[in-house]
Amino acid sequence: MEASGLDVEHSDGGVVAIRLARPERHNAIDADTASSLARWLTDANVDPSIRSIVLTGVDGKFCTGADAVSDQNAPKPSTLDYRYATEDFRRLAQALWEVEKPVVTAVNGTVAGFGWTLALLGDLVVADRDARWTHVFTRRGMVPHAGDPYFLARIIPFHRLNEIALLSDTLTSADLEQWGLINRCVTADEVASTALALAERLASGPTRTLGLTKRLYRRSLSSDMATAFEDERNATALISTTADRHEGVASFVERRPPEFIGD
Repeated sequence: MEASGLDVEHSDGGVVAIRLARPERHNAIDADTASSLARWLTDANVDPSIRSIVLTGVDGKFCTGADAVSDQNAPKPSTLDYRYATEDFRRLAQALWEVEKPVVTAVNGTVAGFGWTLALLGDLVVADRDARWTHVFTRRGMVPHAGDPYFLARIIPFHRLNEIALLSDTLTSADLEQWGLINRCVTADEVASTALALAERLASGPTRTLGLTKRLYRRSLSSDMATAFEDERNATALISTTADRHEGVASFVERRPPEFIGD
């Protein structure tokens, strides 16, 4: 799959590393890159060769936010309807939230603005303990946007989110690890290998089961109990017919490690 502003690398084990590749802009992403990544994530749902994803950036930087400056064709401010100015980024956030393949984000360097959403929407977050995170919106006189208010409010505890957004202080990954937002906080040279090891573990798992597990938890955040229970029933029935479900039971009975095929 071709993707603007992205570097995509497939491995034999089903892990795909997708890197933001705009080093000249410190991996800030423009609307074209956001659209390309959203399409790629949507296509990944139906690509059986993809069993897990590592999302990261090139040149030791994760993402410094949305790159409005680089879009030379953008309307002048007087003619721009700002309600829809970041629609491509909202679609990307939604695609990352909804992708059923497990995602590990590997965070190095700098995270700013929309980069927070990209980093924290990973199912597992691996980060350089010295990486610098700046929420930046209010610092620039802007309200959080591009899906940030919806998604981060579901990830970050309320008073910590207020501290991040209202004070807009620069934090490190070590700070965020203390707040429970990062799964593995490591040195800069360990980020890639740690993220890959987690992605390989996920890729060897029951792919459809992992995808439905993600869906159940995400949907439960905005549904009532009756709907959540019905989703659970449907997922349980659907997964019971898969090869990996039968392998999971067989391996338990036979007292051996399971060998999942992703189906």
